[in-house]
Amino acid sequence: MRTRLLFICLFCLSLGATAQIEIPRTTNTGPIIKAEESNSTGFPILKREETETESRFLKEKPKAIDLRENPNGLMTEADVMKKKWSKDKEIREEYRKDQSLGNVVTKGRFVEVYCRDHQYIDGDKVQIIVNGELVAASVSLHAGFQPILVTLQDGFNSIQFVALNQGSSGPNTAELRVLSEKGEQIAVKEWNLLTGAKAELIVVKN
Repeated sequence: MRTRLLFICLFCLSLGATAQIEIPRTTNTGPIIKAEESNSTGFPILKREETETESRFLKEKPKAIDLRENPNGLMTEADVMKKKWSKDKEIREEYRKDQSLGNVVTKGRFVEVYCRDHQYIDGDKVQIIVNGELVAASVSLHAGFQPILVTLQDGFNSIQFVALNQGSSGPNTAELRVLSEKGEQIAVKEWNLLTGAKAELIVVKN
């Protein structure tokens, strides 16, 4: 009897020793991780394999600067504050005379005129006359550009800026930029005027 029980025990032990445990398999769907040696410690480190060789941000082209969206042009807020403290030029006799801002040529139906005070912000004001007609009775010049849409006639078009005052410091100072119908900058000008003097830009429409 004892011999039979011993035989049964040995038989069960042999089955347990030869049995194989089935380990469920898993599917790896994540990125490949490579082991690389660290330069500082010498121990292997894990590094994920990049799936993209070029950042999508490098593929996007920079947006063109448009004064219609950014009236301060390339200036930051700090630059604007600095401009406010810039001194106006000293008054000269030549500023009493009318000034010519030259000619520009375009094929568009209109131009966009932007002007601002590029010196000390002291309350300078101008009047804008196009082809003898008043289009803006009083425009206050600030640090940021202010737009004026000018419809063109065929041939020569006169755009005049009349200084209504000299602000609280120096002459009437302004920076002028002109954009074509396509948004292209076609002129950058400046003026320094005493009260009553005017600056004139001629726009030729072909």
